[in-house]
Order: sequence, then structure tokens, then C-alpha cells
Amino acid sequence: MSEKTRGWSDDGENGQHEPEVRPPGDGESSVRGGTEARKEQSHTRTAGTWAAVVVATIALIILLIFILQNLQAVTVTFLGVRGALPLGVALLFAAAIGGLLVALVGAARIMQLRRSGKRKKRGKVS
Repeated sequence: MSEKTRGWSDDGENGQHEPEVRPPGDGESSVRGGTEARKEQSHTRTAGTWAAVVVATIALIILLIFILQNLQAVTVTFLGVRGALPLGVALLFAAAIGGLLVALVGAARIMQLRRSGKRKKRGKVS
């Protein structure tokens, strides 16, 4: 195997060798070893965010189709207030309010656990 194929090049002066710079993806494995490097980088915050955006976009498209297919008007009464809304929009509002309630309960639980963790941490330090 020649020096070029091993990733080293001769600069021609005093027999010194320097590593050859190769762009990633040139068909040869990297220093870490092709697939091993890809496995280490397979899950990043950016990749997770991108996946979440894709899933959210698909969910919104499905929701939009649902709303557009359920445009018949219905009468909604809430706390003495009456109004006419398309069925899809009324269901969207109901789902959004339900989601907010779940988020509030979850936030309260998280705050409770944080307080409990801080108390335990203070007890161990003192």
C-alpha cells in the first residue's frame, strides 16, 4: 500500500510526511471508522428538533384536512355563551383547551418534583 492510499502524503522536503486532508464522504472510512462515526452522531439535538418539526407538520396537515372536511355549522354553548362554529373548529378548540389543561397539570408536577429535589439536596449538604 502506498503512502497516498494510507492518507499520508510526502511534501518532498526532508522526507517529512503530513496527513492528507480529505473531504468527508469520499468513499473511504474516517479516522474513527466510517459507520462508527455515524453511529455516534446519529442522535443530536438538531436531529431531534428536525424530527419533531416533521412530525408536527404532518400532524398539522392531518388536522387541517379534518377541519376542512367538517365545515358544517354547529351551535356551541359554553358558560351561557352561545355561538355557531364549524364542527372541525369547535373540536379543535376543545382539543386545544384539553391540551392546555394537561400542560398545566404537568407543569405543576414538574415544579413539585423540582422543589422536592432541592429540599433533598439541601438536606444532604447540611
